[in-house]
This record gives sequence, C-alpha cells and structure tokens, in this order.
Amino acid sequence: MSALIAVTIFMIFQFAIGVWASKKVHSESDYMLAGRKMGYVLLTFSIFASWFGAETVVGASGSAYSEGVSIGSAEPFGYGLCLLLMGFVFAVPLWKRQLTTLADLYRQRFSVGTERLAAVILIPSSVFWAAAQVRAFGHVLNTTSSSALSAEASIAIAAGFTILYAAYGGILADALNDVVHGTLVAFGLIAVFVALLPHLGGVAEVGRILSDPARVHFMPSGESVWTVVERWSIPVAGSVIATEIVGRVIAAKSPTVARRSSFAAAGLYLVLGCIPLLIGLLGPAAMPNLSNPEQLLPELAKTLLPMPLYVLFAGALISAILSTVDTTLLVSSSILSHNLIVPIFGVSDERAKVRIARAGVMTFGVIAYLLARRAEGILDLVEQASATGSAGVLVTAVFALFTNLGGPRTAMVTLLAGLVVYVGGTYGGAETPFLFALAASLGTYAFGAAWERRFSPA
Repeated sequence: MSALIAVTIFMIFQFAIGVWASKKVHSESDYMLAGRKMGYVLLTFSIFASWFGAETVVGASGSAYSEGVSIGSAEPFGYGLCLLLMGFVFAVPLWKRQLTTLADLYRQRFSVGTERLAAVILIPSSVFWAAAQVRAFGHVLNTTSSSALSAEASIAIAAGFTILYAAYGGILADALNDVVHGTLVAFGLIAVFVALLPHLGGVAEVGRILSDPARVHFMPSGESVWTVVERWSIPVAGSVIATEIVGRVIAAKSPTVARRSSFAAAGLYLVLGCIPLLIGLLGPAAMPNLSNPEQLLPELAKTLLPMPLYVLFAGALISAILSTVDTTLLVSSSILSHNLIVPIFGVSDERAKVRIARAGVMTFGVIAYLLARRAEGILDLVEQASATGSAGVLVTAVFALFTNLGGPRTAMVTLLAGLVVYVGGTYGGAETPFLFALAASLGTYAFGAAWERRFSPA
C-alpha cells in the first residue's frame, strides 16, 4: 500500500505541473503546439516519450513472454524505423506547411470537404492509442495496490486521471515533463533488467535462455511471410504519418530541429525499446505461468526491486503512459476542434477555442476508457490505432506533399477506399487487411489522378 501512496503522490505532482502550465496557455497555438518554439532537447524527448508508451513497455514485454521473439516481432523495431522515416522524408515538408493539425494539409492541398473527411478518419486512431495507454495505466495501479484495487477500478481511476491531466496543460506541460519522463523510463527499465540478471543465475544462464530456439526463432510459428510483412507494414507505413508524431514535428522551432530530433528520438526508442523485449524473453524463467503476460514488468519490478526503486519504476511507467496518452487525446481533440467545430461554427475567440479543445479531450478520454475495458490487449489496441484508415491517409499525404497530381475528389475517394477495405478485410478474416488497404488506396489515387488529368478541362 505504501507503493500506491507514493505513486499517488507522483500522480498529483504531475497534475500540478499541468495546472501550472495551463496558466501559460492563451491561444489555440499555445495549447496544441507550444507556440511552435520547441528546440532539440524538448522535441527529441517529446517525440520519444510520446512514442514510447504502453505498447513498447508493457505490450512488447508481454508479447515476448508469451510468444518469444522472431522476425514477426515488429515492436520496437517497426516504430523505431517509422521515426527514422519521418526524419528522412516527412519532417521538413510537414514543418514548412505551417500546419496546426495534419488535417490542415488536406484543406491546403485539396479542399475544405477533404479536410473534414480526413479529420473524421484521423480521430479514431488517436482514441484507440489513448485506450491502450489507459489500459496499461490500469495494470500499473492494479499491481502497485497489491490487487486491493480491481482491474476494472484501476482502469477507471487511470482514465479519470489521464483525462484531467491531458485537459489542463496542453502540449507545453507535456513537453516540459518529457525530459524527466524519458530519464525516468530509461533508469527504471535498466534497474529491472539489472535486478533480473542475478535472479536468473547470471549472464551465462541468460545467454542460454536467449539462445533457446523455442524463445528466439526466425519465423513465428504458423504464420506466412505475408502475415509478417503485414505486421511490419502497420507500424512503419501505418504510423509514419500518424497525427501524434506529426503534431510534435510541426511544433519544432525550425525544419532542421524537426528532422534531427526525429533521428535522435528514433535512436533512443530503438535502444531503450530492446530492454522490455529482453525482459519479456527472460520472463518465463523468472515468473513462469503468469496469468496475464502484460503484467510481467510491473510484477517483476515489484518482486525484484527495493521499495524506493520500485516506486521510481512505477513512476517511470506512469510517465511513459502519461506522455503518450496526453498526446493522443490532445491530437484527437485538436482535430475535432480546429478542423471541425471551430470553422463550422465560426468560433474566433482564442480562449473559446481552448475550452472547446479541452472539452474534446474529456470526451475522447471517456471513449478511450470504454475501449480499454473491452479490449483483448494493449498491442491489439495499438495495432487498430496504427491501421484504421491510415493506408488512405498515407497515400493521400504523400501525393499532397510531393506532387501536384490528384484533386479533392480523388483524395476523398482514396481516403474512403483505404478505410473501407481495411475494415472489410479485418472483419472478413483477410490475412493481410492493411496491405490490401494500402494497395487499394494507391490504385484508387493513381486511377483518379490519371482520370482527372485526362478528362478535366485545362
């Protein structure tokens, strides 16, 4: 119970920072983009901390515990590659557009109607991602309370806190905290890994476990090559233009900062992301027959670390989750308010815009809580976040940023095609619904652009 009290104090401290930062929010730009003033340190840690959430820490370790590691294990490598791709290809052209949200790109390049359709398609992915973080937060509270709180109550408390935390300070509060969050996460993961080594019998025994072909193998059992390609394409192609990372990149103070910070964040992500993977591989030897693999890291920390270090680890895990959930709720709310409610109803007062954005955070937080209750697992939620509608978004964004091909009608049909094919393929039991959606989106846009060029009046 003392651990729960300490974690509660830490949560209150985080909330207090959000309240303090809220006093510096005077406009929509302050709330959503921190005034476009983020430098190397803030932006690097902000991108890293926003991306390094529950799916990396809790989900990846749980998956490695259950299934081992193979070429089919896309986390953390797929999302790390996604950040590298953002830096190499997208960061500079996105920053130069001076966007407030990704949906703005569709208004600039196509039309207001395309912007609003894109907004409707973009919002659900962020809400799915927020649900994954809320579910992981619930796991942490459940463990630190020694199960005094039920899993259901833990998720409800986690949802309530994250909603309030995200609503107050905006991106500024999150960015200021992310440097501390990133340091805590690194220290906490390293502490658990170091404590685990002697518990398993030393480096030699760890080497034996990691060389076991039952735990580390090339191809996942019973899966085809196309399934593996699908699994990698979702974090790379499905997330490279995700609203969460775009929202951070466009808040940089220069295009050079946006690009280089993406590279630095990718390096941090790949190095630290391998630690939960290793812990998951070693987990069955330390805690066999764990009923819920997603509880592995919290349980190991609770068992192996002295109380002060365990509290630090729990704080680190909460920090990682808060950074991600704050971003996801803010992004979804920003798109709703900036691209739909504010222009449709003609809101011009900056403080009113901020109030609308905060109300959106609360609304989407409740939806994320309901999704977190019903989901099968954290990685399941994250996969839905990365894949739902993202095929059409990626194709249209690439053509919008780098070509003059295609108009509003082509973009709108492509967005719908990507969404319909993915949802239909998923519920229809297709082996690779995202790849089908990506192919359908590319074919639709190419055909539409060619049709417009041939038959549209000069």
